[in-house]
Amino acid sequence: MKINQNYLNLQESYLFRTIAQKVNAYKAEHPEADIIRFGIGDVTRPLAPAVVEAMGKAVREMGDAATFRGYDDGGVGYDFLREAIAGYYAARGVDVGADEIIVSDGAKSDVGNILDIFGSGAAAVVPDPVYPVYVDTNIMAGNKIIYAGGNESNGFLPPPPSSEAADIIYICSPNNPTGAVYSREGLAAWVDYALRSGAVILFDAAYEAFITDPGLPRSIFEIEGARRCAVEICSFSKLAGFTGVRCGYSVVPRELVSADGHPLFELWKRRQTTKFNGVSYITQRGAEAALSPEGLAQCRENIAYYRENARITGSALSKLGIEYFGGVNAPYIWLRCPDGMDSWEYFDKLLGEKNVVGTPGGGFGENGKHFFRLTAFGSRENVVRAMERIGG
Repeated sequence: MKINQNYLNLQESYLFRTIAQKVNAYKAEHPEADIIRFGIGDVTRPLAPAVVEAMGKAVREMGDAATFRGYDDGGVGYDFLREAIAGYYAARGVDVGADEIIVSDGAKSDVGNILDIFGSGAAAVVPDPVYPVYVDTNIMAGNKIIYAGGNESNGFLPPPPSSEAADIIYICSPNNPTGAVYSREGLAAWVDYALRSGAVILFDAAYEAFITDPGLPRSIFEIEGARRCAVEICSFSKLAGFTGVRCGYSVVPRELVSADGHPLFELWKRRQTTKFNGVSYITQRGAEAALSPEGLAQCRENIAYYRENARITGSALSKLGIEYFGGVNAPYIWLRCPDGMDSWEYFDKLLGEKNVVGTPGGGFGENGKHFFRLTAFGSRENVVRAMERIGG
């Protein structure tokens, strides 16, 4: 038996598994500890009532032979959801066709799985710091990784490389973990670079619903030329609280073709329908309801709740004299570790002395080793308690 040797180049453990192991070990030694967790970016607010109602109705349909549904015909998502997603874009003035959308079980899956349609050994530009899945899946694929350094001087929004050409470009805006958001000019520079390089941008828009500044783009397709070089990957996890439900989608414009003339939409569709049988009907009805006027209003109430959590966190850090980034158009707060500590030292200090768990920035890349991520997805009570402990 032979294995994919690229897997042996991965770090021993995935970041969030390492955090869980550390927390569990501490909890075993200190069973009385009241630990407040802001490590994984998991939501805590319940699903919107409109979503619950729609999913309940769909369950009842599945219990009746006359309305029962089996496999998603075509495997790319039901028309009702794809049309609802296209309408969600249209309401923001972005032209996306329902026939350019493929529904999936989440952005994380799409970010990794889409590499199947590209050749092994590709050159992938990955921001540093960034969500570890981008790096790990390219290592698994045997790709060359070119890091685009995000730091304080560029607001953790790295510009395109000045010399090296790429095949694949990853952009996450709002960024996980830094909370930084590209301007139109910043994204336009990446689109120009991609068009010059003949590269494809994989634009992760999972947190677009947190952008409140009307001058900031929420979709790569707001940028001229992007339809010829970009795929947009998005999720219902943060918009509608679907982390435990699982639904996402990708947008692959019809203009996007490989150097030898193959439409990427058809390649991605072929991959998905071969290896994936589609998202459940019940889930897709819930996602459709989340995009209805009633559903969006309810979902935005939850997003406003998390935004207020971010404001409370940022205000508390400012009073403590702790420098931070993000937390305005994003659910993540990216703070500088105090007293020159590296991020894992600060993790251990917060866990051991304050019983608060966050995410060490070093797990997101070399440029994060002296920074730390807190999320706004906890309960209001826990956010207030955590800030009191950190300041105490």
